[in-house]
Amino acid sequence: MRARVLTTFEDTARWLDRHVGRAEDKLAEVAGWAAITAAGLLLAEGRARRLYGEGGLIRALGDLVSDDGGVLSRSPLGQIEAIELLIELRACYAAVRSTPPPQLDTILELLVPPLLTLLHGDGGLGSWQGAGAVSPERIAALVKASGVRTRPLRDARHWGYQRVNAGKGILQFDAAPPPLARHAREGCASTLAFEFSHGSERLIVNCGGASFAGGLIPLRLAQGLRATAAHSTLAIDDFNSTAVLINGKLGPGVSEVEVDRRILSGEGAGATRIEASHNGYVARYGLTHRRILILRDDGSELRGEDLLVPTGRRGKRGMIGVALRFHLGPHIELAQGRDGLGVTLALPDGSLWQFRSGRDPVTLEESLWADGMGRPLATRQLVISAKIPRSGESFSWLLKKMR
Repeated sequence: MRARVLTTFEDTARWLDRHVGRAEDKLAEVAGWAAITAAGLLLAEGRARRLYGEGGLIRALGDLVSDDGGVLSRSPLGQIEAIELLIELRACYAAVRSTPPPQLDTILELLVPPLLTLLHGDGGLGSWQGAGAVSPERIAALVKASGVRTRPLRDARHWGYQRVNAGKGILQFDAAPPPLARHAREGCASTLAFEFSHGSERLIVNCGGASFAGGLIPLRLAQGLRATAAHSTLAIDDFNSTAVLINGKLGPGVSEVEVDRRILSGEGAGATRIEASHNGYVARYGLTHRRILILRDDGSELRGEDLLVPTGRRGKRGMIGVALRFHLGPHIELAQGRDGLGVTLALPDGSLWQFRSGRDPVTLEESLWADGMGRPLATRQLVISAKIPRSGESFSWLLKKMR
């Protein structure tokens, strides 16, 4: 049995030697080079293969990781997989009492802080680029195994996510174009979506789960989970801000995102203000979507404004349909206000929050949310719908903790 297993290892390593450059994407290529390096460490007379694998692995990691340490697919699941590969490879070095190249430790130290950017107050993962809410236990075990002690990035511009810590409140904001088609496995049209949690409770989320399609989430549902409407942001006429293609890739859409982040101070509590805009609807409608989010420093109030601003010389006659969607975390009880502009949210921890629309009624619709095991849970969403002129409009809203 031992001889058969070692022969299979050797055959697989030789196959990878020849085919590693044909991997489906850079993350798969990194996995192949890591396996070649491990084979060079663990199989007899493997020094030449180890050196070959180390060189290829370092090059592939350079192509996989952005300047701030986020993988170019912008997927937190891809980030986790890259960290796991390096941890497992480091264990192979330890098993044969060998020292890994210093570049591997450097890249591992780069990979961990961006992952922490997308953790909520419960320690679990946010739902971005097809990911589900990976459990706090798995994240904590991964970070411990990495040996990297660090803090989350607040402004991961290259990876494309903004994070604001305010008291018990945590805001995550997608402030970048979707990943390029050659980098993404299940790319999502989520530009300018956000998630918000307070303590251990998630109030506003994205549906997530597209990466789990084929398991508990049906394949036919994955296309919808990658759409703009499956994220907490604005959509025009139910069109995606970036085209979602059937083959799992992304098409044309958002190519430019402008971001401005600043600290506000005044007589009362301070706040963090993030303003971002994208051009995903310019080609079809001649409109730029601009979103402003202001989170008080105590985490008790999140103000938002979504603007559609005319851009270019396209005609501005006629009407369009706009929908702002705010997908809610699981187990939140809702009570709609008499005027139709407000909704009270009762969280599982007993706290009460109120959502208010500045001009248009708020309706309640069904939604779903994928947990860390890829199980779809039935939830609700708050939707602000309106017919507006093609000349543009603005929508203001408020999410506030009730005392």
